[in-house]
Amino acid sequence: MTVRIPSTLEANVQPLMLASVQDAQHASANSPAVLIDSRDARRYAGLEEPIDAKAGHIPGAVNYFWKDVLNAEGRWSDVSTLEKRFGKLAEDEPIIVYCSSGVSACPNVIALEEADYTNVKLYAESWSDC
Repeated sequence: MTVRIPSTLEANVQPLMLASVQDAQHASANSPAVLIDSRDARRYAGLEEPIDAKAGHIPGAVNYFWKDVLNAEGRWSDVSTLEKRFGKLAEDEPIIVYCSSGVSACPNVIALEEADYTNVKLYAESWSDC
């Protein structure tokens, strides 16, 4: 028999970590912000789109597939591996991460934070909003 001890979760909502559609549009058009598409390479390239109405990615976005934050055993990679993974990105530039619906972008957001990137936001509406 499992004993469950009641507990309370105190959420620490961080609205400043969310990017708006205007933020994503600005990053795509002419800002120093980097847009990261967290979907697999085939979806990013527009070769396959099983969910959304149109294929492709936000213009100017780079592709960092979210599952690549995991190691060969499917566990979270260590910090030095994450630092190498994102090494081409400037740590002080704004970064906006998206996927299809905002869910699979979250591992990249967390991984970037662990690798000491401090200006990272989630575009939760993501590609499905485009």
